[in-house]
Amino acid sequence: MPPLSIMLKPASSGCNLRCAYCFYADEARLRSVPNYGLMPLSVSHTVIEKAAAAAEGSVSFLFQGGEPTLAGLDFFRDFTAHVKKTVPPGLAVHYAIQTNGTLLDEEWCRFLKENRFLAGISLDGSRECHDRFRRDGAGKGTYDRVRRAARLLEQAGVEYNVLTVVTGYLARHIQSVFSSLCREGFRFQQYIPCLDPLEGTRGGEDYSLSPAQYEAFLKKLFDLWYRELEQGRYWSVRYFDNLVWMLDGQPPELCSMGGRCGIQYLLEADGSVYPCDFYGLDKYRLGNILTDAWEDLDRARDNLGFVRDSQRVPEECARCRWYPLCRNGCRRDRTMEGDALGRNYYCEAYAGFFAYALPRLSRARGLAARI
Repeated sequence: MPPLSIMLKPASSGCNLRCAYCFYADEARLRSVPNYGLMPLSVSHTVIEKAAAAAEGSVSFLFQGGEPTLAGLDFFRDFTAHVKKTVPPGLAVHYAIQTNGTLLDEEWCRFLKENRFLAGISLDGSRECHDRFRRDGAGKGTYDRVRRAARLLEQAGVEYNVLTVVTGYLARHIQSVFSSLCREGFRFQQYIPCLDPLEGTRGGEDYSLSPAQYEAFLKKLFDLWYRELEQGRYWSVRYFDNLVWMLDGQPPELCSMGGRCGIQYLLEADGSVYPCDFYGLDKYRLGNILTDAWEDLDRARDNLGFVRDSQRVPEECARCRWYPLCRNGCRRDRTMEGDALGRNYYCEAYAGFFAYALPRLSRARGLAARI
């Protein structure tokens, strides 16, 4: 078996915030069991042991939520200790955690540093954009707490990046958002389009992002990013970095840019396994890590046709000059054509952006190399 990438939900869908656009809260609501509680050690130890026995080269443990830090620091200490006892020499282990940051303190940050975690902090740029949709259970904004968490990570020497969810509102304010992130010194930035509810009408929420808004957002963000490059300042915007690599003949590292779903394992707190974070639904359940071998889980994925279905290239995509860069994006953003996955909801946004930015994208690698 090749290297393994395992995403764990140690606190299931539990969270201390009530972000308006939370896609996992939406998924959990549609399951027979919305919240599986905290992950027992029997589950965490089993996944470590099975991964150590099956993986080749490396294994990555990626913790998400809900809010993963709700599982408590003792859970993570036990996890890393069991990894050290279990993983054989020669198998590299990588850790990452995506967190809202509000529960982080100096002790947490020391642990993340000592165990070489890559941390992702969810921060929607400016105070105005962040506090509009990312509020706590009392309805209060969380910008100051998240910003403080980023500073604590920085002081402890933890590698971290900032993840910003692109809503329709944020798209209209990207100049102030990008300026705020750069002013705060957040060099590594990732922007992901928000997801509408699975059972809702696309574009029907007050935070929804339309294709026209996304196109305008991409163009404006690119202008800002490229202007900084020209002035000798490099800010890593993950999407643009991947496009530059692709133009240089390298494969993208972003799953959504590969043209097909990758082989992933999402582990819920009870041990249930799903093929992707965006598909943690009952009908996509592959099995349970406590009772099923990796081969059983892979066979269940094949029987679902999960990867195979994502490889379909619609006729419009096959004819499109931009397909080598777009590759029809993430399957969660693809529309349905009958029973098959069709074009990406943001198809026109990508086409407009590529036509606008391609000449400068081609020059960006050279500019970055001189910084």
